[in-house]
Amino acid sequence: MENYQIFTSESVSEGHPDKVCDQISDAIVDAILQKDKNGRIACEVFATDNFILIGGEITTSADVDYAQIARRVLRDIGYTNAEYGIDADSAEIIVRINEQSADISRGITRDKEEELGAGDQGMMFGYASNETKGLMPLATVVAHKLMRIATEKRKNGAFKHARPDMKAQVTVRYYDSGKVALDTVVMSVQHDKNIDKKAFKSYIYDEIILPTIKSFNLNEDFVTLINPAGDFVIGGPKGDAGLTGRKIIVDTYGSYGRHGGGAFSGKDPSKVDRSGAYMARYIAKNIVAAKLADKVEIQLSYAIGVSEPLGIALETFGTAKKYTEQQILQAVRAVFDCRPGVIIKNFALTTPSFAYEKLAVLGHFGRPDITVPWEKTDKVNALLAYLEKN
Repeated sequence: MENYQIFTSESVSEGHPDKVCDQISDAIVDAILQKDKNGRIACEVFATDNFILIGGEITTSADVDYAQIARRVLRDIGYTNAEYGIDADSAEIIVRINEQSADISRGITRDKEEELGAGDQGMMFGYASNETKGLMPLATVVAHKLMRIATEKRKNGAFKHARPDMKAQVTVRYYDSGKVALDTVVMSVQHDKNIDKKAFKSYIYDEIILPTIKSFNLNEDFVTLINPAGDFVIGGPKGDAGLTGRKIIVDTYGSYGRHGGGAFSGKDPSKVDRSGAYMARYIAKNIVAAKLADKVEIQLSYAIGVSEPLGIALETFGTAKKYTEQQILQAVRAVFDCRPGVIIKNFALTTPSFAYEKLAVLGHFGRPDITVPWEKTDKVNALLAYLEKN
């Protein structure tokens, strides 16, 4: 029998307690940036049984009603019934916001936008692979689509008895020959009390799982586990406390490649946890799109108050083609300006055409439903031209 390795990724829905918090945090970011593009935001949210705590450091001229934003997010998700454990209208909401440290503000602010210092130290990773059309790892793309389809059907009324909290997990086999096959799909979906469980599971398999798998032209002889723990009535923040920034692997590449540890949600783009990670993905995707390698991981590292990155590292996992990793890295340094102020300007991160709140669910990368600037492959020709010349 041919040898293979397996790899698993997961996705969670907008009703997952941690994602409730991410969406509220990012909705606050959106609301502030719409009125004050220079706002400094580090917003954290905690959620539990019919309770939301909004805290953090925010300096802005914008007048924003944080509690009302939280209620609107809960309502949009579908938490409008006290029986679900959290309700948009009756939930207790406490706001504890302080201003950003003056030391940090002085340390990063510059007269010229492009010289803005990094808002913190840290390292960010970007990844791209030619496994899928969007240059993302297969398992995480499949898991996200399962959640996207399930949520759409719940909200349009087709997926009866489903509640907002859901999870998907996808395991893929990678054979030595290069063949790829689906091994296992797990879906856990919160549901109403006293339902026909057999019919509920059949709907999940027939209307969500199987059509999704077929859309990727994958094998259909995979193992399926649906609500394997049994009942899933108690969910959302009542079933498990939520916190901003706890689903960083779901937000990125499903554990393919590495992660620097910094979350995205609740942060304005002066925080390189966000802007640096977007830039790293942009670099990695352009390298793979240029067919310089089949998969690439980029690391950027920064020091607080310093505009130039401390380091740029590149790994192709032995898939580099015509040029060596060192040659590709030289091209990266020549083509991409990784200063935070330049990233913010080039990607319009303080006046975005997209909503950070929408990115807070189903990943920040490789989204088929949202157009964002770091997914462009407009540096392919510049990379190739530099390498051919040098």
